[in-house]
Amino acid sequence: MLLLLAISPSAWCLSAATALHEADITTLQAEMDAGRLSSHELVEHFLRRIDALDRHGPTLNSVIELNPDALTIADRLDAERLKHGPRSAMHGIPILLKDNIDTADRMHTSAGSLALMNDRPSEDASIVQRLRDAGAVILGKTNLSEWANFRSSRSSSGWSGRGGQTLNPYDPARSPCGSSSGSGVAVAAGFAVVAIGTETDGSIVCPSSVNGIVGIKPTIGLVSRRGIVPISASQDTAGPMARSVADAAIVLAVIAGADAEDPATDALNERSIPDYPALLKDRQALRGARIGVARDLAGFHEGVDVVFEQAIVALRAAGAVIVDPANLELDESLGDDEFTVLLYEFKDGLAHYLATRPEAPQDLGALIDYNRAHPQQEMPYFRQELFLAANEKASLDSPEYLKAKERAQRLAGPDGIDAAIRRHRLDALIAPTVGAAWTIDLVNGDHYPGGNASTAPAVSGYPHITVPAGYLHGLPVGVSFFGPAWSEPSLLQFANDYEHKTNIRQTPMLPGPAP
Repeated sequence: MLLLLAISPSAWCLSAATALHEADITTLQAEMDAGRLSSHELVEHFLRRIDALDRHGPTLNSVIELNPDALTIADRLDAERLKHGPRSAMHGIPILLKDNIDTADRMHTSAGSLALMNDRPSEDASIVQRLRDAGAVILGKTNLSEWANFRSSRSSSGWSGRGGQTLNPYDPARSPCGSSSGSGVAVAAGFAVVAIGTETDGSIVCPSSVNGIVGIKPTIGLVSRRGIVPISASQDTAGPMARSVADAAIVLAVIAGADAEDPATDALNERSIPDYPALLKDRQALRGARIGVARDLAGFHEGVDVVFEQAIVALRAAGAVIVDPANLELDESLGDDEFTVLLYEFKDGLAHYLATRPEAPQDLGALIDYNRAHPQQEMPYFRQELFLAANEKASLDSPEYLKAKERAQRLAGPDGIDAAIRRHRLDALIAPTVGAAWTIDLVNGDHYPGGNASTAPAVSGYPHITVPAGYLHGLPVGVSFFGPAWSEPSLLQFANDYEHKTNIRQTPMLPGPAP
């Protein structure tokens, strides 16, 4: 039995092998600067751990592909550190990427589909270039719900035709949630220091919550989407997934930035990006902050309610002014409008993306045909109802699309989050992120236990952070902090203050040989 102990950074040392995979970025940088640890050794440790626990042992199946050049890159960065010092806080730090993020190297980018395996991207995604420039080591790619969970209405989170089913490290019979399943599991199980996920609606915060880690879904426009397999131009974003708010803030600071090829980031031409890690020095951020309780997003499970009430007690003890209730009062039509928008934008965005992959199927119709020609590999458990529905949609100048988009964004943003913030003079809103992980069911697909904290921030394009809040029968449950557009600075401070005052996270107990 491999016992994984939660050890504070101050107690960590290189000789404590079981703590190496739990150490945070600041601690690892200090060890590398002191010469007690190298990036090569760190990468090698994670490679051994992935082999022992992800490929063998409990076989969590979270890492879909390893970078064959990872150790060479680490060696180069170690030499650079000795000669010039580190480039950034990410210098030499291994990071995993969800397998819908382009890398122009010897790895594939498949979105979990075998249809993309005969072609590799010719350019790095914008965020990958930023990570490389900062000195990060791209360790590999993580498994995901195929096509970011936008292929079937009866899918199983964490399953892809290429990668199979990813398992939850707290209970392998339970779902890892999706679509950034592999990223959430890999971080929770200690297969990398941090990872990148992507979200359209819930795909960062749900796997972060059920795997007991921190996830950040940024404001749309803070992070470039160029080079990421799309679903929705109005909702897609990438974001960090980490074991602490501090590590997530470090990654966010690296990947945030304008990109002339992603018009959503044009707002950054007139807006400076804060020093997110520096903001976290304030450990009293909650004192006096007005935090609204979105009661209409809770109440779906009595066990989750207990965890949520404990989080509210902790926030109040930290000095927050709790406004309860502060409901969003979302219109019931929001879900239907969002779904209509996703169908239209998926068909359009995917065609533009596939044009950058000349050896892949060139439109949604061709992907549908590919799946029909390979049913045993691609559709052994569920079909492609969403593909078929999206392929029936017209262009983005359709009145149906334009009306649905305007109505959805208004209901979620100005009439939803913004109205609640203004009405109650709030600094942020909180809600349970989602319930505890459900059992994996490849026959009937996902059966979410309730909770809808992700939809309003997703549709409005506003930021959303989830932090571990407690455990329900040993399964992690997260609490969500969300607010208006560009409110990452205050949300990070609140989440960080809450995290340090509660210290909730527990590492999963993984059976298997110690690497």
